[in-house]
Amino acid sequence: MMNNERERFIAAQRNGDGDLTKFQTSSGRVLDYQQALQEVQSGSIAGVNVFKGKDDEMYIRGDADGDPTNNLDQLPQF
Repeated sequence: MMNNERERFIAAQRNGDGDLTKFQTSSGRVLDYQQALQEVQSGSIAGVNVFKGKDDEMYIRGDADGDPTNNLDQLPQF
C-alpha cells in the first residue's frame, strides 16, 4: 500500500483519566487501543508509531514532525 492510501487517526475517545482508549480512522472504523496498536505495528495506519514505555508496555504516539497540532492529544473527541 502506498503511504497516501493508508488510514489515519482522525478522532479519539478518552477515559476519565484522559488516557486514549479508542480511535476513529479516516475510513470511519473505530478501533479500541489494542486493535489500534496492532494496526500501527503492522504499518496500516499512517502518521503514528509504537514505542515501549518505561513500564515496558507498548504505546501509540504521533510521528515527530514538529507540528503540535497533529499530536494524538489534539484529536477531536468522537
